[in-house]
Amino acid sequence: MPVVTEPKLISGNANKPLARAIARRMSMHRGMSVGLVEARVERFNDQEVFVEVYENVRGEDMFIVQSTSNPANDNLMELLIMADALRRSSAARITAVIPYFGYARQDRRAKARTPISAKLVANMIAAAGIERVLTMDLHAAQIQGFFDIPVDNLYASPIFSLDILHNFRGRMDDLMVVSPDVGGVARARELAKRIGAPLSIVDKRREKAGEIAEMTIIGEVAGKTCLIVDDICDTAGTLCKAAQLLTEHGATEVHSYITHGVLSGPAVERIESSVMKSLVITDSIEPPPAVLGCRNIRIVPTAPVFAQAILNIWNGTSVSSLFEHETLGPIYEGMYTAA
Repeated sequence: MPVVTEPKLISGNANKPLARAIARRMSMHRGMSVGLVEARVERFNDQEVFVEVYENVRGEDMFIVQSTSNPANDNLMELLIMADALRRSSAARITAVIPYFGYARQDRRAKARTPISAKLVANMIAAAGIERVLTMDLHAAQIQGFFDIPVDNLYASPIFSLDILHNFRGRMDDLMVVSPDVGGVARARELAKRIGAPLSIVDKRREKAGEIAEMTIIGEVAGKTCLIVDDICDTAGTLCKAAQLLTEHGATEVHSYITHGVLSGPAVERIESSVMKSLVITDSIEPPPAVLGCRNIRIVPTAPVFAQAILNIWNGTSVSSLFEHETLGPIYEGMYTAA
């Protein structure tokens, strides 16, 4: 078998700008050009997915960059079919780089006669010939256990902590990290610990999916600059209501740090008209023009951390070293200056 010399990237249609940005960052680290493997990923008239890889990948270490975001089913099928094409073309190893892992919210049976779709998707990914998964901020940590292959789950909190230390310099004593629900407390606590801020919780009760009956704040937020932390923002209803409630309880400013900006339906309009001064999201999902044009939405890049993680996997070195913002600081050098 040929000696594997360089990692090779291939991208589906879910988030090509991120895939190209990862390739550029890898080129900087390697000191040589790293491009995307030339391929076509398209649809037949009946919307069947077709993939053709134009380059030789025999014996290569392949990384497929593909979020399973909207349209989730199309992007998932692209990922699976690309993996099958690479496996049948004798790629040495196939790693799926899934910045946003769709179906992650279906991680347990909340009611009788419902599926655990995240487990089904994990089975499909492994069956397609993918040998490792690299993702960011899984909705539930136990999803890693749904896979019988290695899963590296990166965290956005080190990136967010760099952003907070830069943008709130001189105001760190006024910050309060807020979890928008009880289930997200561990995530919010992690960021609060990184920046040395106290923690508050918004306890919400739902009558049914998408509708909130009651919200209560646990903690004193009066006079604080509140930072709401969560992994997913979908329709932004909960987020905007939480921001309004915090303001009513005396918060001087409300900002939000959300890893995955799904932002479906009326989300952008709600955010633009809300009391939030800013919503910071990552580019794990390709932002549409409406998001790019929103005055109070800001996007932080994930390409630097994904590029380094891919190189670490390829080199056989630690990925967990990227969990600390001290390690990420040099990777994001020039973008943030710590306080």
